[in-house]
Amino acid sequence: QGQLVESGGGLVQAGGSLRLSCTASGRTFSSYAMGWFRQAPGKEREFTAAISRSNSTTYYVDSVKGRFTISRDNAKNTVYLQMNSLKPEDTAVYYCAAGTLTWHEGSYNYWGQGTQVTVSS
Repeated sequence: QGQLVESGGGLVQAGGSLRLSCTASGRTFSSYAMGWFRQAPGKEREFTAAISRSNSTTYYVDSVKGRFTISRDNAKNTVYLQMNSLKPEDTAVYYCAAGTLTWHEGSYNYWGQGTQVTVSS
């Protein structure tokens, strides 16, 4: 049984940066696409970014394009989300997931427990 563990969340001022990490254990996730999703207070969880198994393809929700970068290091079984120029509306719990390369969360089989990101104005 595989496990995903996120880290790197915290409190940051608007305009600042954070890098989230998601490390897999228990199985190799290099055969899966990896995605980041987020859930803001009172809202449904939404797709944020995804990356293919080989690092060759990435997808982003329009609201984070040009500010967030997803990457992965298969040797370390880790996926990253570099978040720059953060805005208060980026405040959410961020989840990583492993599955099929798509924006639809139903296509992801494994999920982390989430890490809180809070952006103050």
